[in-house]
Amino acid sequence: MKEFTPAPDSASIVSVTDRVKPIALGIAVTSVHFLRDRAVFVGGAENVAFVDANCEITTVAVHGGGILSTASDGKRIVMGGDDGKVVSLDAKGEVTLLATDPKRRWIDAVALQADGAFAWSAGKTATVKSGKAEEKSIDVPSTVGGLAFAPKGLRLAIAHYNGVTLWFPNMAGSAEFLAWAGSHHAVAFSPDNKFLVTAMHEPALHGWRLADNRHMRMTGYPGRVRSMSWSAGGKGLATSGADTVIIWPFGSKDGPMGKEPAMLAPLQARVSVVACHPKNDILAAGYSDGTVLMVRMDDGAEILVRRNGTPPVAALAWNAKGTLLAFADENGDGGLLEL
Repeated sequence: MKEFTPAPDSASIVSVTDRVKPIALGIAVTSVHFLRDRAVFVGGAENVAFVDANCEITTVAVHGGGILSTASDGKRIVMGGDDGKVVSLDAKGEVTLLATDPKRRWIDAVALQADGAFAWSAGKTATVKSGKAEEKSIDVPSTVGGLAFAPKGLRLAIAHYNGVTLWFPNMAGSAEFLAWAGSHHAVAFSPDNKFLVTAMHEPALHGWRLADNRHMRMTGYPGRVRSMSWSAGGKGLATSGADTVIIWPFGSKDGPMGKEPAMLAPLQARVSVVACHPKNDILAAGYSDGTVLMVRMDDGAEILVRRNGTPPVAALAWNAKGTLLAFADENGDGGLLEL
């Protein structure tokens, strides 16, 4: 990757910090999602916190132990816990039990599909349930690292050691295996369904062009990539793991093959989480020193949302309209910004 000159001190960046409504959640936060216009902060154990536009906090118990995985479609949040249960949470705060692992194993990963199907994993087993249909399961070679549904059709990507298994639960025949040595964790389809990308245990991404399964290697990170977010329209994939936001280009049929990524918003801190705006070419980035920036992708212009001096930012999310941004650090101190 090309070198970047460090950005000026955050004091010189245009700031909207005075417009942020502070939130003190009192729980260790691992992720945040929006259900309508209410931010839902997910804690590491048992509880989630609903936060409305006035920053009124309502706590809801969802699991009998640690919350290990979450996914949301904006209408509900599906969560898996170390109590062996898969539950959903709707915008009214109602919790519904969706499934229980018969062996009470930890639910390591969950995924939601646009038509309402959901998937979860426990150990080497991935399970899908669609509507009123019966549950269907598949065993993969090793513990599941991540799950993702394709944008269209009932197709599930299952990341694990040495590759990804692509499975059509409603079709006969064997699942397809995409091989690449190493441990694969988070997995994501591109919005146009042309590419599949995984975050690896090593500081790298790996991808496949699905038309011919051609490999795409994305390296050069100083640390492991723990957060990925597709830009509006899917032309770029923003990632954490470096002291800049790394954005890989996916606008052509070859994706990032043979191309340099964009490197935006450099600071003297590592990017911990990224979230692209749902409608415009803007992203939010949280850093290991607590800084939160909004960044315009075409020219790299930055706006300061939160100053440094706090624990790492652990959660970022936009609402569906792109008018609200929610964030929180690992200690549960966060904010809500209305745009």
